[in-house]
Amino acid sequence: MNPLVVVDVVGMTPALLPHMPNLRALGQRGWQADLGTVLPAVTCSAQSTLLTGLTPARHGIVGNGWYFRDLGEVHLWRQHNRLVRGEKLWETARRHHPGYRAANICWWYAMGASTDITVTPRPIYHADGRKSPDAYVRPPALHDELVAELGEFPLFQYWGPTAALKSSEWIVGAARRVLRAQRPDLLLVYVPHLDYDLQRYGPDAPQSVRAAVDVDAALAPLLADADAAGATVVALSEYGITAARRPVDINRALRAAGLLEVYTQAGMELLDPWTSRAFAVADHQVAHVYVADPADVPRTRAVLAELPGVDVVLDREAQATVHLDHERSGELVAVAEPDAWFTYYYWTDDDHAPDFARGVDIHRKPGYDPAELFFDPADRLAKAKAGLNLARKKLGLRYAMNVVPLDPTCVRGTHGRLPDRAADGPVLLCSDPRVPDAIERTGRIDATDVRDLLLALQGIPESEKEVAR
Repeated sequence: MNPLVVVDVVGMTPALLPHMPNLRALGQRGWQADLGTVLPAVTCSAQSTLLTGLTPARHGIVGNGWYFRDLGEVHLWRQHNRLVRGEKLWETARRHHPGYRAANICWWYAMGASTDITVTPRPIYHADGRKSPDAYVRPPALHDELVAELGEFPLFQYWGPTAALKSSEWIVGAARRVLRAQRPDLLLVYVPHLDYDLQRYGPDAPQSVRAAVDVDAALAPLLADADAAGATVVALSEYGITAARRPVDINRALRAAGLLEVYTQAGMELLDPWTSRAFAVADHQVAHVYVADPADVPRTRAVLAELPGVDVVLDREAQATVHLDHERSGELVAVAEPDAWFTYYYWTDDDHAPDFARGVDIHRKPGYDPAELFFDPADRLAKAKAGLNLARKKLGLRYAMNVVPLDPTCVRGTHGRLPDRAADGPVLLCSDPRVPDAIERTGRIDATDVRDLLLALQGIPESEKEVAR
């Protein structure tokens, strides 16, 4: 069996490929196709579809997070693989080849997965409230080997105002080491760098072109190693990022209509999901809207339909047409217009915003916050405060990085809705020159078909793929 390396280059599109010669050469040596993504076109949903061949309605990952009705809490960026329903790519391959070995370098839902090798971001949460950079690594001995060779996992360059190429370079370094030393049959590699500057500056900005050039250069050694190992390489993306011009305060609209409630502690307003009649879990250009009483659905839908920036509002019947009708989905799902995106904000006075709103706190915010990629431009001392807090961290003191803006208009790129143009959507590149007939005819592959493609590239027979369904 030929080894297979699957590289998830987040944000890669046909429009950016001219600036990415190493990846472009991969497609020229083999083939390239537009990749039809899923709704919502976000990391957790898209990756789960790529690995199971199922839609969000079947694998259950309806976004980067959702309202856990049984807990009464909103959670984003959970990590347990058991949340993803359906048989994973390597599990199918392992049934056909019992000795099949799989490695996951930073694809999501890695915790508890049945891969043989796992590397995923996992901070150290100290008893005094401090957070230190680190990663969960399995087998455990590999952790210290990676740290010795690459240094500690650069968590603060993986997300936040200081997110940068360094995190992708670390991931590529880890993938190269695993490929050379462990020689797995399947190597999954997640490379996030494009995501940062495309959201910060927009897809057409010079900084975004520079990011495409940089991530392509960072990937060159891994691509060379894969070629030397005789591996087939598939490089793909989950979504494309398009220009963002209008933040839409969906929860503030629901609050103004008397549907969303808050409670107060220490002068801060906190979302009250237990008593709210309706609230939204904002996730880029898609928002799951949870409505406690079915009688409130028509009114909630009317509020959303009148909100500028909202394109469509999907009830359960409409969700079925886009394969999003899962029990974890909201009673309503709002999709933003092409240049708009949803904030999670629910407070009406910044003086009463929760303290986590000004920090990088992906687990406490009840929605996605791309403003975490910025130092507050209205605070001239934001970077100095961050430096002071870093010094406090090194001294072992508690600290809070209160540097994130509450004005979201700095965000210039977004994603989540289905792409309006193929040039702005995800793409798949394959080093194997044999083009499947259906793809040669259409120039396109659906995300739900990627899993079967990957199996076929390793010689898993058609009959076995059908059994896996």
